[in-house]
Amino acid sequence: MEILYILIPLSIVLVFLIGIVFRWSLRNGQFDDLEGPGFRVLMDDDRVPESIQEEQEVPPHKGSQ
Repeated sequence: MEILYILIPLSIVLVFLIGIVFRWSLRNGQFDDLEGPGFRVLMDDDRVPESIQEEQEVPPHKGSQ
């Protein structure tokens, strides 16, 4: 019976800690987009945007001409 003197306050503190962590995650946008990452994995887009293509192009060497 004496264990209840420890378990009840401990459980109350644990509930408050879980509530604080959950509230922090809501405010920081952890649950904003739950479906987007799953759909991005399934989309197969072989086209490379032009801005990325320009960055990946290798400039010609000075001595090759």
